Amino acid sequence: MDVPNSKKNRRGINGWSLLNEPRRAFTVMTLALLLSGCVSTVLEVENKSIQPIPAALVSDMTKKNMSPADPILIRIFKDESELEIWKRSRTGRYELVKAYPMCRWSGKLGPKTKSGDRQAPEGFYSVNSGMLNPNSQYYLSFNLGYPNKLEAALGYTGEAIMVHGACSSSGCFAMTDQNVAAIYAVAREALRGGQAAFQVQVLPFRMTAKNMARNRTNPNFAFWTNLKQGYDIFESQKLPPKVSFCGRRYVFNATFQEGEPADPLGQCPASIDQSQTIASLGPEIAPSPLTFETEANVVSYHAYEDGGMNAVFRRMLKNRGAKELSKMTSLTAVPVSRPEAALADPHNPGE
Repeated sequence: MDVPNSKKNRRGINGWSLLNEPRRAFTVMTLALLLSGCVSTVLEVENKSIQPIPAALVSDMTKKNMSPADPILIRIFKDESELEIWKRSRTGRYELVKAYPMCRWSGKLGPKTKSGDRQAPEGFYSVNSGMLNPNSQYYLSFNLGYPNKLEAALGYTGEAIMVHGACSSSGCFAMTDQNVAAIYAVAREALRGGQAAFQVQVLPFRMTAKNMARNRTNPNFAFWTNLKQGYDIFESQKLPPKVSFCGRRYVFNATFQEGEPADPLGQCPASIDQSQTIASLGPEIAPSPLTFETEANVVSYHAYEDGGMNAVFRRMLKNRGAKELSKMTSLTAVPVSRPEAALADPHNPGE
């Protein structure tokens, strides 16, 4: 947990090149990072919150007909330990700008329900400029806004659940100082450009039919089926789904006859166009066992001891140890949280 302000206040390890290159390339890059003396060689300290977007990232945006001021959307996948930044292009649709490996998240797959449970949340969140924290104890951060309106109505408790730097988590998503500097800058410029708030989708895994089948016996399956509706809309339309709360669940792309529902726990009021929206997206929007794989192909879902760590960082942790990884991922060498549990992360890339 990273409490903002008064309450408690690459090019480095910055993307998928480490995942996609052969092991030899990984070893060479890891050695180079260690020799560089850690992240302090490339990051600002005094002016950290006003650092520009990395030039390479701006170049990627330009190639995709985007500007730094264009709106963004962020997706987080816990099982894969990945964070994606999407940005609206001149086509009006969103395109993937960059995917970042996540250094640490805590808890298990499933929603967060109470304060102190070390659980990272899952759901749909909205982040405005007031939720950016330039004074984070983990370099830079932004607050997800947990609990959202639905979670608060359900009685879920907790606060200050962040996306932040370093490689330590107690309910948050730790991205390393280098990566969070870039993520923060992209978010800041989109908000400055006129986006009132950007959507963050925190999902247990990539919600493909195969992964849903893999997890169909999980107690959270009904909740995940609801999340998948929003996931599928974005996958199909490449536009952020409109999120409403009623009937104790998320409702997507619905226009209600009498305005937005006031009570997330109450029955959903009559809507004007939700059925048409769902029908236009096809059967994937309302998954059922019939759309998944057969029973013979279903495998057990992953059992996490305490959260996860992307395979890039797991290899570093295994080869170099927790102390060296903390120096590589944090200006102030924030210790890696529960390194033994991180090494036990059951997820393998390509699953």
